[in-house]
Parts: sequence; C-alpha cells; structure tokens
Amino acid sequence: MAYYPEPIAKLIESYSKLPGIGQKTATRLAFYTIGMSDDDVNAFAGNLLSAKRDLHFCSICGNLTDTDPCNICTDETRDRTTIFVVEESKDVLAMEKIREYTGLYHVLHGTISPMNGVSPDDINVKTLITRLMDSEVTEIIIATNATSDGEATAMYLARMIKPAGIKVTRLARGLAVGSDIEYADEVTLSKAVENRQEI
Repeated sequence: MAYYPEPIAKLIESYSKLPGIGQKTATRLAFYTIGMSDDDVNAFAGNLLSAKRDLHFCSICGNLTDTDPCNICTDETRDRTTIFVVEESKDVLAMEKIREYTGLYHVLHGTISPMNGVSPDDINVKTLITRLMDSEVTEIIIATNATSDGEATAMYLARMIKPAGIKVTRLARGLAVGSDIEYADEVTLSKAVENRQEI
C-alpha cells in the first residue's frame, strides 16, 4: 500500500468504514475532501456531528427524527387506521418518496434472527403491540425484507397481532417491472405466481 501522511491515511480509513466504500473510493473521497474549501469542510463536519448528536428515535414509531414525536406521528392528516411496519428508518424514506402511502409507520430496527441471537425482545416489537392496544388501527402492513429473517419476523408479528382482530397484510412480492422471466430466481417466480392479479 502506498505511503500517505497520517492525516490522509486516517481519513481514508474513516471513509472505508462506510458500507459499500472500498479502498479506492475511500482514497478518492479523502483527496476530494482535502481539496474542499475550509468552509465546506467545516459545514460537512458540522453536519456529521449534528446528525449524530441531534437525531434520535421517535418514542411512538421508532423512526429517526429531530423532534419527538416525529412529524409523521403528529401529522393529523395521515390515515391512523393503518401502520406500515418496516425494518429500518431508511425504509420509511423510500415509502415516503413514492407518495402512495398516507398512514403511519413503525420501525423495528432489525429483524428476528435466531441464528444471530436476535429475539423479539431485541427489536422494537413491544412498542408496536402497545400502540395497538388503544388505537383505531384496523390494518398492519408488514414490509420486512424478503429474507429468511424478514419472513420469520413477518410470521411472528402476524401471529401476535391477528388474535386482536386486526387485519395483517404483507407487501406483494414478484417480478420487478422490466425484468425477464428467464433471469428470475425460483423464489421470485413462485411469489410472482402466488401474488398474481386479475386484469
């Protein structure tokens, strides 16, 4: 590995800790940062510190927020009869971008994973059950990822919630728009058949 002065080497090391950032990209980002103006670097550092210091989880839904409760939970125009359950806060952002869903959310902060020692007590399930006890919720939409842990979490939640008489649905799975059947894996194809719709 090439020799870099310690400040650059440390900056490269910091960037390489980010997900999806390899050594080459980390090096490119480090040198780009060094070429930035002092004002831009100070603003960048301030934004990093602010995001770390000022963000916390909403006490109601568990989403990342700088206010408590978050803006979604306090928005009176949102449909309070549905809760969209996701694994992480970034999933809330993805849903909000499409502007199709107008209900509430609940962020689990992970999935149940017996192989990794993650039980229902280790994720944000208790708060969800508490929300359902005295609310007008009639449907829970489970949007965990299509992984074995995501499926296990969805099944666990369904078993917990259904006895309360609340409808539990799961996001449809299947072929992506623009994809070819010949390149789809078996699980995707079986889900596409299972979730077929009348036209």
